[in-house]
Amino acid sequence: MKTISYTPRGVCSRKIDIELDGDIVKSVKFTGGCNGNTQGIAKLCQGMKVNDVIERLQDLDCNGRGTSCPAQLAKALKENI
Repeated sequence: MKTISYTPRGVCSRKIDIELDGDIVKSVKFTGGCNGNTQGIAKLCQGMKVNDVIERLQDLDCNGRGTSCPAQLAKALKENI
């Protein structure tokens, strides 16, 4: 089991905690951000392969910021695999 604690940039969430079991996402917890949306993203990612999460989320944009909470999750995974 591997744990990642990531500080996102350019978004409302302040922290992303991720637990991995090999290449499978076991859990994701966002601190801050749009509560319902971040909970939804976290639940949808559970059980997914890391590379699938990265591929699906890396290019998402929130209100023209050039990034989003899901994109920051993808970035955290990309930087830590």
